[in-house]
Amino acid sequence: MNELLARKMNPKTLSDVVGQKHLIGENKVLTNLVNNGHLFSMILYGPPGIGKTSIATAIVNDLKCHYRFLNATINNKKDFDAVVEEAKMMDGLVLIMDEIHRLNKDKQDLLLPQLESGLITLIGMTTSNPYHSINPAIRSRCQLYELKPLDVDDIKLSIKRVIEHKMLPKIKIDDEAIDYIAKISGSDLRYAYNLLEVAYYSTNDKKINVDVLKKLNNKPVLVSDKDGDGHYDLLSAFQKSIRGSDVDASLHYLGRLIEFGDLDSIYRRMSVICYEDIGLANPNMGPRVMAAISASELVGLPEARIPLAEVVIELALSPKSNTAISAIDSVLEDIEKGNIGPIPETIKISSTIYKYPHSFPGSFVVQQYMPDKLLNKKYYIPKDSGYEINIKQVYDKIEKIKRENK
Repeated sequence: MNELLARKMNPKTLSDVVGQKHLIGENKVLTNLVNNGHLFSMILYGPPGIGKTSIATAIVNDLKCHYRFLNATINNKKDFDAVVEEAKMMDGLVLIMDEIHRLNKDKQDLLLPQLESGLITLIGMTTSNPYHSINPAIRSRCQLYELKPLDVDDIKLSIKRVIEHKMLPKIKIDDEAIDYIAKISGSDLRYAYNLLEVAYYSTNDKKINVDVLKKLNNKPVLVSDKDGDGHYDLLSAFQKSIRGSDVDASLHYLGRLIEFGDLDSIYRRMSVICYEDIGLANPNMGPRVMAAISASELVGLPEARIPLAEVVIELALSPKSNTAISAIDSVLEDIEKGNIGPIPETIKISSTIYKYPHSFPGSFVVQQYMPDKLLNKKYYIPKDSGYEINIKQVYDKIEKIKRENK
């Protein structure tokens, strides 16, 4: 079997890595770690095909250190045992681990003491958000580095390197075709390499143009902007269109995200929207969105587009309220400034003066809950919107009773 172009083009050192300029380059963290010859356990996370494995192998190559590669899903506990024993014999090694978010408890229990002692230095890789998907015990022992999507210029540079290094002999490709591959790849360099290689071997004369590429791939060109923020701009446009109650724009951006096949980002963004933008105006949207996500996971694409479209229409046309996020952000701002104060005696665990609300009419009794320093502070400011109108009626009634009992 011939080695795939994507594998041939794997960077040998960090200086060969394309993109990730926030981590790699002069006076950047990963480059400095290598230059100083000192490595810490880390987790690299980001979308597929942007260089997580390449960066991990480049780091160990630059440091010339002993390493092993495992996959948290494929490799079993015996494989992990073998790595630990080898680390003891070698007085330490680097373990590069793919799919680290799928590490089960048995493997975690085996690995944790070795990370703690420094016998094993871990470079974990995942497409999932480590703050949500990785065991806190593992996460707390690692530095977390987010890899950004590659932009069009990064992909074009990589394709030109293939040509310059004569990795595909006698290839003939025009700038339009290079630009097409870069745009259609959606920041996935592996995809770009694979498309280029298939196009090369599918012709008799090794001449690649846009027509050749379109015959191989009918995926629409989804352009990412020059700074590589296109994907994040798309998610931003999706949320802001829903927030602005523009149902047609919301569906348009949903469609573009579906074309990227990025269901995880759609799920996360819709879940945020439920509580950030819809909020107390329509609290039923939380369970509605989770039901749509479950249905989408069950049926997969292309059918997943149906429950997603339905719930996005509901989100866009739902009444809106941001009172919950505004309230908690105001609380956190006070806490960061040290604007807190002692807990009132009334509600301490040892209190003898606490009044049990359920023993009073309407399950409410006036007593002090807020610290003295914040007695008149109002974090929650209700809106007259959707279901929140009902909450506001209760809120107003309680506030009136408080005023009358001052």
